[in-house]
Amino acid sequence: MEFQLNEEQVAIHDMATSLFADFTSDEALLAHTESGATVMQAAWDATVETGLDLLFVPEALGGSQLGMQELSLVLQAQGAYLGQVPLWRNQVAIHLLAKSAEYDSLLQSAIADKALFTLSNVSAFESMGIQLELDNAGLLQGKVAAVADVIYSRYALILATLPANKDGNQQGLAIVDLQAHGVNAVHAEATHGGAISDLQFVDVKPIGMLDAAFVSQLQVLSIACLASLQLGVSQRQLKRTVEYVSERIQFDRAIATFQAVQMTLADCDIAIEALRSCLWQLIYKIDAGESAVSEALATAYHACETGHFVSHKAQHVHGGFGVDISYPIYRFLYWSRDIRANLGGSQSILAELGDWLSTNDTLGWKYDLE
Repeated sequence: MEFQLNEEQVAIHDMATSLFADFTSDEALLAHTESGATVMQAAWDATVETGLDLLFVPEALGGSQLGMQELSLVLQAQGAYLGQVPLWRNQVAIHLLAKSAEYDSLLQSAIADKALFTLSNVSAFESMGIQLELDNAGLLQGKVAAVADVIYSRYALILATLPANKDGNQQGLAIVDLQAHGVNAVHAEATHGGAISDLQFVDVKPIGMLDAAFVSQLQVLSIACLASLQLGVSQRQLKRTVEYVSERIQFDRAIATFQAVQMTLADCDIAIEALRSCLWQLIYKIDAGESAVSEALATAYHACETGHFVSHKAQHVHGGFGVDISYPIYRFLYWSRDIRANLGGSQSILAELGDWLSTNDTLGWKYDLE
């Protein structure tokens, strides 16, 4: 197997890393936090200028038509440098809608007007409080909590329950104009500094509805994106922690020479490598057009666990600096918490994976060979 990136992928990763590094020094992050802004406008403008905002979008819509591997590399760079820009939700929404010719005019209009799409969380719909229903009259009623990027988005794909039929209630994705009559938003700021909004829908006519198959696709793609962010966050958090313990002197020696510190950070590295392995398998299956539900759930679990483990161990070995908000390491903890919340948490993911396994009893290579 060839696990190396090709030249184009290396170039994309290097460009994204350079771009985010230019706008996210510790001083720039502190100034951004103090400004109260929820998006780094200069970084976002640079992202748009370089075309990184449309990597996963078909060429017919002005995108690069690249795969999840390339988008993941950009998201890893974004996570590593904590770049607060609305990068992946718009691309994933367009990627899904582009599969249906019915929405070509909507997509063309949105891209021409530079109008963004956002998404509700599929994996975390229970904990996030998605209580939205499409009634028998075809109108949306209910509320959705903590939807990201609403304040700078025009459209959204929102998870909703469809009217009961012979198969029982099913879920679908409502395509919503956020400026439509009956859509009310209460805006707030997430712990990590991003924009979130609670949405209330009263007699809202959706632009269209996508069926349950799209819900599953959205969940898989969202997990790949969030796990990519987490991989970037954890990698750089560990790197910065290693730099810190190599310089921090205690008892006349660097604390990096203490066995307990070495073993703790080695465990962090192992957790990160486990996440990377799961993520690469998931990305491979996505780009190959194969079903990847179980791979996505396993990746989501490792993203939650790795984010929690690495961020807390990093805080611990930093001592007092770990809880000092004037020192940058705490930001990685807050990003990991936000990603975990968007994924739904490891226990919820394990329950969902268990449900999937209970109905898929021919799983694994030994069954495939029969």
